[in-house]
Amino acid sequence: MNIVLHTRNAQVAADFQDITEEKLLTMNRFSVAIDRVEIEVIHEANPKHGKSSHRVILTSHGSGPLLRAEAAAFNDLAAFDLAITSFELQIRKIHERSKDIGHDSVRKRASSQ
Repeated sequence: MNIVLHTRNAQVAADFQDITEEKLLTMNRFSVAIDRVEIEVIHEANPKHGKSSHRVILTSHGSGPLLRAEAAAFNDLAAFDLAITSFELQIRKIHERSKDIGHDSVRKRASSQ
């Protein structure tokens, strides 16, 4: 999985890239094809936004489904944590749908034997 980090009006911490890679690589446990994830960090300088001045947008690209998660919080890491939670829920939902669950009736099973 390729991870691309974009920032607008923001400076992220040095370990932010490592933290994002670590959390996004744990998404490989689901069998959903994701080639690239773009992380966009936006900082609003307007004091009106206060507690939601940092916004993080996660977008997936690849042969699998398009996933997008967005969250805002008081700093970039907190916003990333909220966005990754939403992102993981979407991936988990797709993974659950792809499972082969047999809802065969008892009659069909008995007649095929």
